[in-house]
Amino acid sequence: MTHRLALLSLTFTGGLFVTFAVLPTTAVRAAALPTPAATPLKGTQATLPAAAGLQFEPSTWPLTALPPMWPMHAAPATWPLTALPLAEPQTALPGTAPQSTLPTAGPRIAPPTTAAQSPFLQKRKRKTTKGQIAASAALDQLGVSFSWGGGSAKGPTLGIGRGAHTRGFDCSGLTLYAWARAGVTLSHYTGAQFRQGRRIAPGSRRVGDLLFFGGGTGDPTHVALYLGRGLMIHAPKTGDVVKKTNFLRSPYYRATFRGTVRPG
Repeated sequence: MTHRLALLSLTFTGGLFVTFAVLPTTAVRAAALPTPAATPLKGTQATLPAAAGLQFEPSTWPLTALPPMWPMHAAPATWPLTALPLAEPQTALPGTAPQSTLPTAGPRIAPPTTAAQSPFLQKRKRKTTKGQIAASAALDQLGVSFSWGGGSAKGPTLGIGRGAHTRGFDCSGLTLYAWARAGVTLSHYTGAQFRQGRRIAPGSRRVGDLLFFGGGTGDPTHVALYLGRGLMIHAPKTGDVVKKTNFLRSPYYRATFRGTVRPG
């Protein structure tokens, strides 16, 4: 701080000599500053307290005298937290996305649970039935020759009588083989299979159920596996092959139908 001292000497009548000293220029500037309380801050009604004791440059004013939002003259690291201004929205540069203000703290909302994350939301897989296994095994034999007496739990075999020279299945041999793949043992005779299971009403049929035809009031003479929608798979007769037939559209099979049985 530069000190400039000026002496003013005056001599009055009677020999009185008076000397005046001029104050330092810094003190003069401080005294000439406007009173902070007289200038209200923009955007706030708060004013500075009385200027008593603030006789220094603004850069040396104590921070405790500053109200919120007062322009900071001190180093940022020394700003009191209570004096920091609130966050304001920032203007984005052309061609860029605007930056959002700081988020307000609040409860964290978890993302919705997906079906892959929760076993309760997943669709329960239906267990494959024995009838479906049997039907699938029979379908694998499509095109195999009919052989009288042919077929076993292991697959097509040479038959007996007129089927002795043909490897394949007869009707009960095919159903025997198919249900053996599902773990159910059946006899190699249509009449016996008719009694190896429980009777099923036409409206309750399932894939793999056994369909019986012919025989009047005695044992049925033909058996097939139900595939659904009126279809069945069977080994029909000598000279034919394992194939699918819509029995509901066949006058013969509709007229000779005896019932449905579910093995196992």
